[in-house]
Amino acid sequence: MRRTAPRPAGAALADPGPASLGAAAAPAAEQVVAAATPQRLRTEFEFELPRGYVDETGTVHRDGVMRLATARDELIPLRDMRVQENPAYLSVVLLGRVITRLGSLPLVHDGVVENMFASDLAFLQDFYRQINAEGHTRAGVTCPHCEQPFEVELGGSRLGES
Repeated sequence: MRRTAPRPAGAALADPGPASLGAAAAPAAEQVVAAATPQRLRTEFEFELPRGYVDETGTVHRDGVMRLATARDELIPLRDMRVQENPAYLSVVLLGRVITRLGSLPLVHDGVVENMFASDLAFLQDFYRQINAEGHTRAGVTCPHCEQPFEVELGGSRLGES
């Protein structure tokens, strides 16, 4: 849905006229160019698990990447029989869809997520909420000593490192 009226094809911005050209024209032109430059949306976020996933060979995998969820990512797990029988399983299936890399594992799926330590699962659930609801991995906190508010970066940091 378009929220602004379309400009006719070939229509240009209002001509400022010769009287207004000069020193002010250059910054205005730069603003138009800056506004026309497309912004890139960050869709993948790195993280480091507090404990790490231990695979069948005993290798610990801690570094990973989670992508933003799509509507499809949130709808498909609702058809999963495990989720229908136990709604708490929803986050396991959902995380299995949006984690794109974990250590050197060739594939991340819900079976990997369900075998993670509870602290890592809680971390990933919170991380998912941060990047999908807030759009960033920063969280507002308050110092317990001086009561001053500040932000901490959650993405890619280990617990206790802020």
